[in-house]
Amino acid sequence: MTDLDTAAITAPLTLPSGQTLANRLMKSALSEGLADGDGSPDDRLVRLYSRWADGGFGLVVTGNVMVDRRQLGEPGNVVIEDESHLAEFARWADAAKRGGSRVWMQVNHPGRQANPLLGASYTVAPSAIGMNLPGIPTPRALTGDEIVDLIERFATAARVAETAGFDGVQIHGAHGYLVSQFLSPLSNQRTDEWGGSVKNRARFLLEIIRAIRSDVRPDFGVGVKLNSADFQRGGFTEDDSRAVITLITNEQIDLIEISGGSYESPAMMGRPVQSDQTRAREAYFLEYADTVRELAGDIPLAVTGGFRSREAMADAVDGGHCDLVGLGRPTTITPDAARRIIDGIADVLPSRTVQLPLPSSVRTAASQAKTIEGALDLQWHADQLRRMGDGNEPDPQRAIWRTAVGAVRHNGLDAFRSRRGGAASADAKALRKFRFERAVGRRLMNPTVAFAQRLGFGGRLATHLETTGRKSGETRVVPVSAVFDDEGAWVISQHGTRSGWALNVLADPSVRIRQGDEWRTGTATVVHDDDVRARARTFAPHPALAGVTAATFQAMESDPVSVRIVFDRDID
Repeated sequence: MTDLDTAAITAPLTLPSGQTLANRLMKSALSEGLADGDGSPDDRLVRLYSRWADGGFGLVVTGNVMVDRRQLGEPGNVVIEDESHLAEFARWADAAKRGGSRVWMQVNHPGRQANPLLGASYTVAPSAIGMNLPGIPTPRALTGDEIVDLIERFATAARVAETAGFDGVQIHGAHGYLVSQFLSPLSNQRTDEWGGSVKNRARFLLEIIRAIRSDVRPDFGVGVKLNSADFQRGGFTEDDSRAVITLITNEQIDLIEISGGSYESPAMMGRPVQSDQTRAREAYFLEYADTVRELAGDIPLAVTGGFRSREAMADAVDGGHCDLVGLGRPTTITPDAARRIIDGIADVLPSRTVQLPLPSSVRTAASQAKTIEGALDLQWHADQLRRMGDGNEPDPQRAIWRTAVGAVRHNGLDAFRSRRGGAASADAKALRKFRFERAVGRRLMNPTVAFAQRLGFGGRLATHLETTGRKSGETRVVPVSAVFDDEGAWVISQHGTRSGWALNVLADPSVRIRQGDEWRTGTATVVHDDDVRARARTFAPHPALAGVTAATFQAMESDPVSVRIVFDRDID
């Protein structure tokens, strides 16, 4: 290691507000999912951020904190609406700052990306335009008064964060969440002052910045996370992004973090196509950052995504391509990543990409393996955060099967553990088994499938079925596995006619099921005399995986029954 290797990244950075960061390495936002049942930060977040506090970062940015508890993006989101949990937020801030890092809270609203499995009766967005993903409901367009209320919610969150001891906030304007939805012409087709031109589409973000600035002290940090583009045809382009950067540099902000993509086109998970220059420089969005360097003026730029080596980090800062290097996933297994890079302990940060142990021939033929791997990779990194939140060390060698088991353990299945002692009737045992398996499905399998779909993965092991609620009469969408043929599809109800959607089918057999990019309408029939075990083997993405697939289904079942869906003639 040479002085030149570290000089650029160890230099302090003074922000426009006067706040100074000790160095140029930033722990970027990672969704922790570790709030308590009331959306408040608890001991797990305190322990996790105590680890990052010792990590040597100039700036630590929290995972997204939601400004409206009625609309959550992921299970376990922290929520900040008022000062009702001020003491808990203060403990969180204090733990994160104790090593000398500045700590900012990322504030966010999911908009139409609100998780439908978390109980929200509706979602909202700039316009009533749904996402091109199965199982995600079409949002309701926000009214003018609701938009004003949301702006005030962001300002309130910043004010409470300041009172709790945070050094700043970052407005999440990327990855397809609400601010990003306002910026994109695909999701914002309003004709009032909040839509139309780039300037009008940026008005929501600009008013949030102004509202926050008017409520906090001058040296409180205010940053924006912004997409370079959303990588969708007709959507938010790099030219749009440059226009927005020009607009926000006229506001009192301290930092612009460059990212890209959305759940419909998840570039933030790694660009599928990269130039030779991008691969050499490691960072996904560094080339775009070069094009906005002059537009940003005195506003520092941060780039997150892909950085692993000290050389690439130093070159990015020393070359003036960015002012801060953001580190995300590497910090889940190396919480002291910045200190290791700066002190020369590591030249390259370790990283892990989860892959199933399949022969190459099977991997090539079984395209659905990537679906499973994508979901497991997300869960594997989340497991590392939970481990540190529980007071344990990260486990870079953590086995894939432990990832699934850990997800169940951390979703409260102790409530369904079999009771010891005493004789229980067969019916009582069956009921306990059903409750246990239903909880596994709801708390592990359904969220995993839904999240995989939201990230663009799809196929027979991850699709959605739409039925009509037998009591409410409202549309109900559930994640399912399906095997398609020319005439229709087979689906297995893992809990037989105890399952809510199976009962819906018995009451009204008219259904819709997602096949690729199309919703197909059809008629569903419960086939009691079908061999469910043999049917489960046909769901395997490759014949070599038939036994594993059947065993997995069996582990999640109580009284399974096959359901046959016969398609209507027309495609919906």
